[in-house]
Amino acid sequence: QVQLVESGGDLVQPGGSLRLSCTGTGFVFSYAVMSWVRQAPGEELEWIAVITDSGGVTKYADSVKDRFTIARDNAKKTLYLEMKNLKPEDTAVYYCTNRGYTNWSSGPRGQGTQVTVSS
Repeated sequence: QVQLVESGGDLVQPGGSLRLSCTGTGFVFSYAVMSWVRQAPGEELEWIAVITDSGGVTKYADSVKDRFTIARDNAKKTLYLEMKNLKPEDTAVYYCTNRGYTNWSSGPRGQGTQVTVSS
């Protein structure tokens, strides 16, 4: 059974930084393409970043490019999202999924972690 657990969300001021984590079990983590997605209040789910199984290739949505970095540690079965220069519009619940850029919306997600950017 696939289980994904996100953590690291917090209240942060605009311009601040956070690092989110996601641990994945119930599947072969090191073989899985992984993505981060988010859902802002009243909005649809939005894909924001993907990383290949080895971590060698990453891709980002324009809304987060140059501010967010996706990374992974396969030995720890953990996915990361380093977020810098946070903006109020980054406020959302953040989820990870073991799906890639083309099929992320159909993938499993954990309970999510809340990120609130506000002064």
